[in-house]
Amino acid sequence: MKTHLALLRGINVSGHNMIKMDALKSALENIGFQNVVTYIQSGNVFVDSDEENGPSVGFTIKQEIFKIFGHDVPTVVIGMNDLEACFKNSPYINLPEVDTKKLYVAFISKELNNSALNELKISQFKPDEASIDGSRIFIKYDIGAGKTRLDQKYIEKKLNVTATIRNWNTVTNLLTMYQERTV
Repeated sequence: MKTHLALLRGINVSGHNMIKMDALKSALENIGFQNVVTYIQSGNVFVDSDEENGPSVGFTIKQEIFKIFGHDVPTVVIGMNDLEACFKNSPYINLPEVDTKKLYVAFISKELNNSALNELKISQFKPDEASIDGSRIFIKYDIGAGKTRLDQKYIEKKLNVTATIRNWNTVTNLLTMYQERTV
């Protein structure tokens, strides 16, 4: 049995794609996922499955959400190693006087190469900053996530990927929850 973390994009945001977490939990349990746990209303779902392949788990969850709730919800599935890599590889977390409220991680549906940073044209978003690390983009906003065009829609359009963004507090809490599941 393997634990997966499904990051659902765009649910329960501004009244769109509304899904109650207890209903989602029940729907996923009904198709065979075990130990289903949700974290906050924005679509972070831990599931245990015999399926080892994260993208397969994500596809199954996406299909079930559409079948039960009628929403087409992009889903990125990650493992504990992805969350641990955020702390090891973020170029921003250890900066002096860093405001973690302005740090975000975009989780991407596939590995990115270094040329992807050029494709994003990050310089046009200065003083916001971004750095690519495999299937993650670390983002440091100057003012905040609500005041920039460097968002999930822009990333998806420029890189032709599925992306979902989580703030640093959520990334921290998800890692803690993942670690507690494996004890």
